[in-house]
Amino acid sequence: MGNWFKRNGTHFAIIGIFIVICFLYFTPAFQGKTLGQNDVTRAQSTQKEIMDYRAKDTTILWTNQIFGGMPTYQIWAPYTNNITTHIIDGLKTVFPAPVDTVLLLLLGAYFLFCVLELNPWLAAAGAIAVTFSSYNFIILLAGHANQAYAIAFFAPILASILLTLRGKYFTGATLTALFLAIEIRANHIQMTYYLMLAILVLVIFEIYNAIKNKTTGSFFKAVGYLGAATLLALAVNASTLWSTADYAGDSLRGKSNLTKNAKEPSNGLDKDYAYEWSEGIGETFTILVPNLYGGGSSTLYSLDNTSNVAKAFTSKGVPEDQAINYVQQLGSVGLSTYWGDKTFTEGPFYFGAIVVFLFVLGLFIVKNRLKWWLLAAVILSFLLSYGRNLSFFSDLFFNYFPLYNKFRVVESIMVIAALCFPILAFLAVNEIIVTKDRTEIFKKLKIALYIVGGVTLLLAAAPDMFFTFKTAQHQQIIDYLTQAFKGDSGFANSIANAIVQDRISLARMDAIRSLVLVLITFGILWAFIKQKFNATVLSLIILAATLFDMWQIDKRYLKEDAFVAKTDVQKPQPREVDNIILRDKDPDYRVFDLTQPVNQDFITPYFHKSIGGYSAARLKRIQEVFDNQFSKSVNQDVLDMLNTKYIITQDPKNQTLSMQVNSGACGHAWFVKNVRYVDNADQEMQVISSFSPKEEAIVDKKFRSMIDEKQTGVDPNATIELTSYSPDHMVYQSGSTATQIAVFSEIYYDKGWKMLIDGKEAPYFRANYLLRAAQLPVGNHKIEFIFHPASYYTGEGISLAGSILLVLALGGVVYTENKKKAAKA
Repeated sequence: MGNWFKRNGTHFAIIGIFIVICFLYFTPAFQGKTLGQNDVTRAQSTQKEIMDYRAKDTTILWTNQIFGGMPTYQIWAPYTNNITTHIIDGLKTVFPAPVDTVLLLLLGAYFLFCVLELNPWLAAAGAIAVTFSSYNFIILLAGHANQAYAIAFFAPILASILLTLRGKYFTGATLTALFLAIEIRANHIQMTYYLMLAILVLVIFEIYNAIKNKTTGSFFKAVGYLGAATLLALAVNASTLWSTADYAGDSLRGKSNLTKNAKEPSNGLDKDYAYEWSEGIGETFTILVPNLYGGGSSTLYSLDNTSNVAKAFTSKGVPEDQAINYVQQLGSVGLSTYWGDKTFTEGPFYFGAIVVFLFVLGLFIVKNRLKWWLLAAVILSFLLSYGRNLSFFSDLFFNYFPLYNKFRVVESIMVIAALCFPILAFLAVNEIIVTKDRTEIFKKLKIALYIVGGVTLLLAAAPDMFFTFKTAQHQQIIDYLTQAFKGDSGFANSIANAIVQDRISLARMDAIRSLVLVLITFGILWAFIKQKFNATVLSLIILAATLFDMWQIDKRYLKEDAFVAKTDVQKPQPREVDNIILRDKDPDYRVFDLTQPVNQDFITPYFHKSIGGYSAARLKRIQEVFDNQFSKSVNQDVLDMLNTKYIITQDPKNQTLSMQVNSGACGHAWFVKNVRYVDNADQEMQVISSFSPKEEAIVDKKFRSMIDEKQTGVDPNATIELTSYSPDHMVYQSGSTATQIAVFSEIYYDKGWKMLIDGKEAPYFRANYLLRAAQLPVGNHKIEFIFHPASYYTGEGISLAGSILLVLALGGVVYTENKKKAAKA
């Protein structure tokens, strides 16, 4: 045991350094503070009902809190039979967020560089470069915890695949299964999809090399092991994946139900929606010069009295102490140092000036065949990140590549390049260390300097020669400012020109900074080539320089003041109208808030069951209703059938909120007098535009077989009422002297909901485009709707079996590796 610690002492020292780095960067997290993340705040309203029941030790797989009702698979579900659920929970217990994620990024990347056979200190430097890539810290700040967690397992998955391809079949495949299982459990399918794209490119290159080197036998053996590992990882996550796949077709990303007047695409996401966050082609250079495009949308608030825009105000006689306040107020009209065409951004993709320089050097000197895969993956990543800015290429994938049109924020595929750049960069340093002929290396080093140093020098000397530093709305902002300044167009133009000069200044300063870092790196490598110090010292210097470079930029975004005491985490606060509505003890009424965007409402659902909400995984049908029934004017009939008991409005004059009681709300369930059949979804949508939901039900003719029309009658004195409420178990009591059609103000979803009449399963169907309906027999009956999706419960059984197999495989790896070491000893 003592020898084992001695052999691995350097690794333990590096892990200790990683923990120290995390402590220094995230000191507030160790003090019990947390990030005040916007998306986390929004998620609280989405999860409110789920967490309320969880506090009672009850798990619900359906929530009525948002969008009238939807499954919880993409919001929160326990998946307790999945071993990786407990692994993730354990990691989160040991270290506070986001330290757990950052440590995983560091350790995973370190493992990858060790597999690539770099010395430990150089591997540590590479791990820092991967981890501190600005996007990782920006998404942590924004609250995209699942996305960051998914990215953290990119490196160890790749490392495990490489081990398998090298002939360590069982060990590599088992580790691949483990890390891929955790990756999938992180439940950010988009990030996993991008990783699979990169791995697909790797496989293509490996097939070529196997054929070229006549090693197809070992290659396909490795592929067989990796295939088994993938199946095991899928089995471990069977419940997660099956539930997601089951729901996907009915979600916003599924096929459109409408053929006419469909604002949603026939399949997948709307292209404009998917491409909304596309990387500008020129914006790519922020990987080298972070403030080339002005930083984040809120960077304007960091400008001080020395800025050109502040001086423009003081030149008009505005006191200096007031000038900065005016500068910050400009952000409210869309004037920002960020001048790209994204709706907004928290910050740029910055890979590091040192990393970019070493990457370019690697293109010339690295002999490892992975170089060509890394370059291909980087190019693909860049091209797809451009989205609408390179639509002819992106559209090929969007229209023809499986599942690609299910994802938005296409710029995020640059996470692949953010991994590939450091890999090739530090392979380049390793090449310098191991190569004996350093004369040729130095020639290539100078070429890399001329390229990267030349670009940064040009951007430092004359950035406005290559970029306009003006937004597409530059003239509109001038027009707005002219109006705000009471027709003073000269002053408006001076403000607009001043912000352009500030953007240029920010770009120039960062270009100079990057140039200095490139020159320093060149000098360090030159000194090593001249044998001024050894490989360990070189690695430590590169580590320190990389950390200095990335730390400085990350601190522009994820700062200490981003942390707040847990008691101060911003939560939606009840408004006076909310407090009034909350006096209603009815467990299942709905609220429609006209003061909030229906698809971005994270206030109302925190207190009430809402028509709106905040989730990109909402049902397709509810979105189609929003588009067709709420876009021009609000359809009162639809509100009534959804049991919308309260409507919140705002006085346009004094902005005060008020609450209206909707007397037309249909209630939890009701009997209708007649059924009107329609041919398809288009007709159904058209008819519900104007109908009487209390009197009739609009039903697609495909459900006609579920209704015995000869038996159907009308009892005006019939009753049906909700007697017990749980989001996934609704109980009603009906009484009628005739067989009648009942409509329930609950969202129809046939993949898991079962209806029982007096304990026996009975059929139900869809009515009014969104709701459940059923034919109920004569007499007094207990009607239950129970949500028991096979995709979850059967999937949990498969997950348990997969988890057991994974644990056994990991045990087998430990046993065989120890046996090999014992044999060598």
